[in-house]
Amino acid sequence: MAIAGMLELVVGRDSPDAPTAALWVSIPAIAVLVLPLFARRHFPFAAPAAYWLIAAALTHVDPLLIPFVGSLGVVGLATAFLLGNLRDSRQAGIGLAVVVGSMVIVIDAIPGSQTTSQYVFITLRFVAAWIAGYALRERSEQAEAAEMRAMLAERDREAAVMRATLAEREREAAAKIAVAEERARIARELHDIVAHAVSVMVLQIGAVRHNLSDGLGEDKDALGRVEQAGRTALVEMRRLLGAMRQDGDGLELAPQPGLDGLDSLFDQVGRAGLPVRLHVDGEPYRLPRAIDLSAYRIVQEGLTNALKHAQATQADVTVLYGRNDVQIEVRDDGRGVSPTDGLGHGLVGIRERVKIYGGEMTAGTAAEGGFVLSTRLPIERNGS
Repeated sequence: MAIAGMLELVVGRDSPDAPTAALWVSIPAIAVLVLPLFARRHFPFAAPAAYWLIAAALTHVDPLLIPFVGSLGVVGLATAFLLGNLRDSRQAGIGLAVVVGSMVIVIDAIPGSQTTSQYVFITLRFVAAWIAGYALRERSEQAEAAEMRAMLAERDREAAVMRATLAEREREAAAKIAVAEERARIARELHDIVAHAVSVMVLQIGAVRHNLSDGLGEDKDALGRVEQAGRTALVEMRRLLGAMRQDGDGLELAPQPGLDGLDSLFDQVGRAGLPVRLHVDGEPYRLPRAIDLSAYRIVQEGLTNALKHAQATQADVTVLYGRNDVQIEVRDDGRGVSPTDGLGHGLVGIRERVKIYGGEMTAGTAAEGGFVLSTRLPIERNGS
């Protein structure tokens, strides 16, 4: 537009309303007028404001220069737009005042008398350009705010996903720890049971060996070797048990409990505030020691969950003796507990215990309310 304005001065220098200043003054004046706009990225307010201030100042050089060059009107519209588009509302308002004030000075400097409509309608074009820039700025700010909100929402979503992933990993880690602890506990219990059985065998072999007559020396020697092997196995087993016990584990001197110890367990739970009723179906028979102990642990854990987490007021324990299995159900009337809500690590241990013996387990909220833990432990009975 500046180059077009310079050409316009050259071509129209003989026009009756052409500027009176010489070309060597007018052309550099247009260059000086437009030059600040090239710095508008670094000076978004000062550069377009300087255009209007220089335009007003040029009226003192030649009052017809600005009105004559039509292309400068286009540049003026662009600069008014840039001032309205400023992010700083205070600077945008000052820019509007500069546009209006400079435009009034330019119109007023034109030779002859000016009407009010000239001041209003000529100035109004540049005010409209300023308003367009201001409106576009508002729309851009709204779009940027929406984009920022979307970006923040995406960050929140990613953070939520990360938190959920971390929580899931923590749950998986806790479940693995619970499984490992339960396996170690089962191993300690089984080693106790096996150690007791080996001790009985060693004592019986020793008794038989002492009662043999001297004429059965070879038999006595064979039994002595078996007895010695048994004692060696007991020593190694006690060493293994010592390695498996954790720092806080005390030595269990009392016999491992079984289903015959449920009455004592029910008394303890009842004193803690949860009455328990026992239901026995089928003809009770002697269970293998490991199965008997696991059945007791299942009932113990089921009642512990009902007491701590379910807010129950009554619990029922059912033991069903089948031909090849024993089924245990622990039911309460509480609010129910989800095995995956962070409170079910004990249930994870029960599931691991049941899996070791090839059994089955279900746990969840009952349709009529409360929580139900149901397990089945297969039994290999002699002669079955």
